[in-house]
Amino acid sequence: MPTLTPIKLDEIYDRIKGQVPAVEWATMIPLVERIWQLKAEKKAVILAHNYQTPEIYYGVADFTGDSLALAQQAAKSSAEVIVMAGVHFMAETTKLLCPSTTVLIPDARAGCSLAESITGADVRKLRAQYPGVPVVTYVNTSAEVKAESDICCTSGNALKVVESLGVPRVIFIPDQYLAANVARETGVEIITHPGSCMVHEQFTPADLRELRVLHPGVTLVAHPECPPEVCDEADMSGSTAGMVDFLKRERPAKVALITECSMSDNLVSQFPETEFIRPCNLCPHMKRITLQKIVRSLETMQVPVEIDPALAARARTAVERMLAVGRQEGK
Repeated sequence: MPTLTPIKLDEIYDRIKGQVPAVEWATMIPLVERIWQLKAEKKAVILAHNYQTPEIYYGVADFTGDSLALAQQAAKSSAEVIVMAGVHFMAETTKLLCPSTTVLIPDARAGCSLAESITGADVRKLRAQYPGVPVVTYVNTSAEVKAESDICCTSGNALKVVESLGVPRVIFIPDQYLAANVARETGVEIITHPGSCMVHEQFTPADLRELRVLHPGVTLVAHPECPPEVCDEADMSGSTAGMVDFLKRERPAKVALITECSMSDNLVSQFPETEFIRPCNLCPHMKRITLQKIVRSLETMQVPVEIDPALAARARTAVERMLAVGRQEGK
């Protein structure tokens, strides 16, 4: 169980003052203090995705990161309560890995266009159409879809997961653009599904070319959920964790992250020497999670995530296989 000692309020604000005006921060302080109090009382931790707003990311989260990092933290957690400051499929994944832990999602409407694009029946249909071909399922899916899969992946480890199977052909669902980008890097034949992220599919090559004209010398870093032609126009393509690693390694003077807007907001204080250009596309589902809703969630223990045990057992196997690939890579 992590030590639940809150960061001093002035230290929190020092990290977010470039994104949160002082007058707004003053209204947030009572909420932040209440959340830290409730976490101590409930023996709770908060997992926050990279796309959460700075006051959540820096103000109340115990662990932050991409989908893979949050899944790994969930698997190791000894907390009695886990609050997912993210979207619903992330809360489900946490529940799969921590079945005896109370997992809360502050707003059950925080969904995902990718997760909503495919059902378990769709996966069964693909299996029937391509018998014997393994199914790799992006973690941005429901537990029902994971249960029909052989192994899960994130954008950060999709390449390694596909290569770990050692087969010439896979069914990779549901993100058609991530699938296309993985296919180009592996040479594996990819059968996919017409799903996409409502944030990343909005970016176009023309957008990136315009950024280069408006901001000479800018480095463009695209998420692989973007269409392949957008990734081709970028200087680098990688998951949110990959983006952070790139910034640490390359230290560009000026960068535009071609992904959800809050990613840049959260990295400004970590990379003060880098100028962040913000081509701002927001995820409306991520933005459903607020400080007020986290307070209410901890006070009322709502909304608990529940998964049918039989379905959960099958879905858990696919997620654990994904984590096993990561552990092997770390040896």
